[in-house]
Amino acid sequence: MVAATAFFTCFIVYGVQYSFGAFFDSIARDLGAGRADTAGIFSVNMFVSNLFGVLAGYLTDRFGPRPMVVLASLTMGAGLIITSRIDRLWMGYLSYGIAMGIASGCVFIPMVAAVSGWFERRRNAAIGLTVSGIGCGTLFVVPLIGVLIHRYGWRTSYLMLGVIGAALLLICAILTERPPLPAVRTQTRLGDVARTAPFIMLCLAGTLSNVGIFIPFVYLPDFAQTRHINPIAAASLLGIIGGASVIGRLGLGGASDRLGVIWLYKLALWMIGASYVLWFTPPSYAALVVFAVILGIGYGGSVALCPAVVADLFGVHGLGAMLGVIYGGSAFSSLAWPPLAGLIVDRTGSYGGVAVLGAGCGLLSWVLIYPLKHRNAIAPLSAA
Repeated sequence: MVAATAFFTCFIVYGVQYSFGAFFDSIARDLGAGRADTAGIFSVNMFVSNLFGVLAGYLTDRFGPRPMVVLASLTMGAGLIITSRIDRLWMGYLSYGIAMGIASGCVFIPMVAAVSGWFERRRNAAIGLTVSGIGCGTLFVVPLIGVLIHRYGWRTSYLMLGVIGAALLLICAILTERPPLPAVRTQTRLGDVARTAPFIMLCLAGTLSNVGIFIPFVYLPDFAQTRHINPIAAASLLGIIGGASVIGRLGLGGASDRLGVIWLYKLALWMIGASYVLWFTPPSYAALVVFAVILGIGYGGSVALCPAVVADLFGVHGLGAMLGVIYGGSAFSSLAWPPLAGLIVDRTGSYGGVAVLGAGCGLLSWVLIYPLKHRNAIAPLSAA
């Protein structure tokens, strides 16, 4: 029940959050905005989500995950309903960017920390099941939203998502339970962990891989339409990423108990960067589907394995705060890259520079953690 509730919580929030690319063109045309300015909404959203995760992780360690899910319900519902009524782009920065960012920041780290506390054996598989809710949400919710936008328009679609999503999250909050305290509590302190080389590498790699992962959630549907692909099929590519990410979350997460979490985490980051080669192939929907599958598997694997790597290296006591710091570093890259990518497209009229940006950041994150080994994390802590 614990993992299932965490799964559906992630399904709801991230299914909506990662559908922004499906709304992108409609919002830009309706409000008369350019790509860079419109992408700024998602930029603020990711910045707030990652930054608020630092606080959410600390609060979850103190009070448990239920208050965080209640807050997610309130902010998501209010944010989407208000977004459906905006008539100026800057309002979307507040309603969707900040409110929806707080909602997603209240979900991922609290749910992963809670599940990690409930499971000792098969913890990696339980985390994989939890975060697979993100991929399943993207797989099923995004294509549905594409149909809703086509039939009712983007404003009514956001209104419906706000009301229904808030109600479902409140049900998840009722079912969410705080994990028991571990019988033996380690003395690991965040200040000690944060000074170790492995933790710093994980923070930097997470910040860079964030760019490669989320470029498609803003720009892939628009990029596909420049290749003469119809809007519904273009939006469905986000669903394919979500579906493939489930394979990464469950497959790589489950295999980590046998093959090792660190080795598989390295593989996942490499896949994120390497997938962008397909943006330079001759225009075809098939090539973009292959791209979505490869990136989705790498993305899903990285999301499932990062918490498992941190738990494996540093333990589960204080895991929420540690994950908050790691994902908090991505806040600043999230603030910069969507407008930068939009500016590149507006200035060059091509997505080539955006593909180079995604590939470079993804592969550099892989290079950073390539030397990472399990024992590296232990020695500095013993000496502290």
